[in-house]
Amino acid sequence: MRYIWLLLASTLLLTGCNWVYQVGGPPEGVLEGNSSIPNDFHFITQHGEEMTTGTLSDTYWIANFIFTECPSVCPMMTPNMQALQDFTMEENLPVQYISFTVDPDADAPERLKKYGENMGVNFDTWDFATGYSQEEIAAFSEEAFLAPVQPLEDNDDIMHSTRFFLIDRNGDVIRLYDGLAVDQSPIQEDLLNVIED
Repeated sequence: MRYIWLLLASTLLLTGCNWVYQVGGPPEGVLEGNSSIPNDFHFITQHGEEMTTGTLSDTYWIANFIFTECPSVCPMMTPNMQALQDFTMEENLPVQYISFTVDPDADAPERLKKYGENMGVNFDTWDFATGYSQEEIAAFSEEAFLAPVQPLEDNDDIMHSTRFFLIDRNGDVIRLYDGLAVDQSPIQEDLLNVIED
């Protein structure tokens, strides 16, 4: 009996600690990141400009993974990212956006530019990235975002993360957001609290 009471007390204590952590942490549905971005990953934008992740030093940026022929999640994620871009621009939050294609063989710069134009994105603060191999983007996604990229056999889909990743000025991934969430208010709240001018 004494063992049961001890177990119950321990459980309540741990639950209490978790509750305290949540009060001071990010909003519900927002996760803290635990990785860093290498500065030497090279890519080409939709305008044919060569960049590296080091170019984004001293900048807050949000990254995600898409491809233009995506039959499933990308048509939902890109409008959600666009809504976030609109929000951060309205709030004058200094945020850049990068969408890395996971199908670089098909997604040339011109194709990504057309895709962005069709989605109505603002290229002033949003770049679409290509110019690397399938193996390179898979390795980069795993190292930088702890997220696998894997072509699925027998169909045209590619498995990739549906998260939006917030990277701080030091190149650390500090937040993971649900890129498929219809309600973006928790993400917006977090951006207002985390991003410094």
